[in-house]
Amino acid sequence: MSHLEAFARRATLDDVEEIVRLAAVMFMSMGLDPGDDWDRLAGEALRARLGDDVEAFVVDHPDDDGLVSCGVGTIAQRLPGPLSRAGHVGYIQWIATDEPWRRRGFSRAVMQALLDWYDERGIQVVELHATSAGEPLYRSFGFTSGDYPAMRLVTPRSSTGRTSSGPSAASGHSAASSSASSRSRQSRRK
Repeated sequence: MSHLEAFARRATLDDVEEIVRLAAVMFMSMGLDPGDDWDRLAGEALRARLGDDVEAFVVDHPDDDGLVSCGVGTIAQRLPGPLSRAGHVGYIQWIATDEPWRRRGFSRAVMQALLDWYDERGIQVVELHATSAGEPLYRSFGFTSGDYPAMRLVTPRSSTGRTSSGPSAASGHSAASSSASSRSRQSRRK
């Protein structure tokens, strides 16, 4: 298939398992292991939000069942800013193509479909994180690095799901001691 023959269609709920598989391929090619339970969590989230604030476009395998490429985008509500007065911002979550099918225009097709979807929804700002392999494609659509680099903080999680850092951890107070202090203040008021 040539670049001109690549056709991306809107994904359905029947495609979720394959989309999640392709996303895992993307993560593994980046050297990231999505972990044991990720596929279930990603599938549940995609099923719940697809067609709402999440959309996916896919390219079917030309000779077999399944997909060879997918693109998934989200819309987030942020506070209004100079570039988005309504505060709606798009984020391209996943662009993934199976290794044997790369460099055939499939990622370009799903990318174009996502950008068309954002345009239909009135989204003026779309963001993504690019690998070095994907960067030329994204730049060809007009994406730039911008003046303000994206930064990220990943915090370790305790067994309760709460971060082990933050204001209470930094000040040496635990949730239990804060709660005890609050009960003590309340009993003194009585």
